[in-house]
Amino acid sequence: MRESFFFYDLETSGLNPRTDRVMQFAGIRTDPNFELIGEPVNLLVQLSDDTLPSPDAVMVTGITPQQTRTDGISEREFARFFSEEVATPNTTIVGYNSVRFDDEFIRCVLWRNFYEPYTWQWQEGRSRWDLLDVVRITRALRPEGINWPVTSDGKPTNRLELITKENHIVHEHAHDALSDVEALISVTKLIKEKQPQLSNFLYTHRCKRDVQELISLDNPQPFVYCSGRYASEFSHTTVVVPIAPAEGGNMLVYNLRFNLDEIMTAEKAAQKNPLPEPSKEHPRHREPWENNYFPTVKKLQYNRCPAVAPLGVLEKSDGWAKIGLSKEQIKANLASLRSHPEFIQRMAKLPRPDFSKAEDVESKLYDSFINRQDQILCATIRNNDADRLADYHPPFHDDRLPELLLHYKAKNFPESLSEQEQIEWQKYRRERLERQSPAFLVALKRIQEHLAKDHDYGSRSAEDCAFLAEELMLWHDSLGDAEI
Repeated sequence: MRESFFFYDLETSGLNPRTDRVMQFAGIRTDPNFELIGEPVNLLVQLSDDTLPSPDAVMVTGITPQQTRTDGISEREFARFFSEEVATPNTTIVGYNSVRFDDEFIRCVLWRNFYEPYTWQWQEGRSRWDLLDVVRITRALRPEGINWPVTSDGKPTNRLELITKENHIVHEHAHDALSDVEALISVTKLIKEKQPQLSNFLYTHRCKRDVQELISLDNPQPFVYCSGRYASEFSHTTVVVPIAPAEGGNMLVYNLRFNLDEIMTAEKAAQKNPLPEPSKEHPRHREPWENNYFPTVKKLQYNRCPAVAPLGVLEKSDGWAKIGLSKEQIKANLASLRSHPEFIQRMAKLPRPDFSKAEDVESKLYDSFINRQDQILCATIRNNDADRLADYHPPFHDDRLPELLLHYKAKNFPESLSEQEQIEWQKYRRERLERQSPAFLVALKRIQEHLAKDHDYGSRSAEDCAFLAEELMLWHDSLGDAEI
């Protein structure tokens, strides 16, 4: 198949990919010149009756659970559509902050529906690309030809709807997935038109192997790195150098905006004169070496489309000044770093984060990988119907999968459940709703009190919000048999 791009966006029931759900999916396929191929896709995905959406999310998107049930397809159908119609061979799947948000939701959807959750990102010529850091680094290094928005108090912002407004790009319905996709394609075209060399470089260095060729410990050299974890003052862009391996085959990099001698001196002073315990009157000041020396030391993840470039990119268009650095500063700070090998050794030995395993099987995607034999059984499940699944009890090796199969059957083929399985499913559903209900009701009450004062909610009118709040309350009450 010929190379293509698929730009996509999600609207979701909340911000947590493991516990919240996709409510809208929109996408547009383009050729390498970002010209439309085929018809746009705009789907609602049914919210299952074990989920209470975030009221704040619904106020932003305007999508109610009832609307998804009436007009949407099931999550099972959506997983099949994404796998067969979107993630086709030789497709680059593109979003805006998608690596950290939208892609995570897609993985979890595929997991819950017995699809392999990772291969759509790399197998058979597929790849992904996140335009958020592309926008950030373009603003930092090559802003010419593009109008860049600022907030009302003069701070730079890269919100998509504000970039489109400043550049007179049609974006009629921000936070509607299809409208956001159309806007993203226009912004991508704009960057390619105004800064083609940088755009092409970032695209050709989006994948893990390409980034690894630029960043190596064999001959560690400084390079330009843009990340939302760095300060916005210089568009989240700085110069770093690789110092040690990190978990998952990734890399620890040191931010050469900082002088290590100064940091070590400050650390010793703090150890001799520890700061007082925090209080309401005297909140603790956070020093730059706290939190494992962040933002001095950060983990760069090769497979997350990091926006990186060689130092040569700073030689043009006064790049050094744009990010508030100089060659002399980098040279001095690099020498300081290399004079402290014990610091580098300490960073290399930092313990891996201790992520507690999820209790809910639907959230256990990252507990471990599925072996080959179980993958074959998963394919059998997703290709069978209610009659065949009713008495199907595959010999899984992975102890997560039997319970996940029960949930899959309950949501898609409830008639296939035995009496005992029905009891187990209702118990799970009731407990999940009980966990969600308190926060749901608190948020809804806050919104209703706000609306009672005749205030709008963001860009949405008070009248629209009142309707949405009523629908949310009805959805909550409709699940009353779960005793929430």
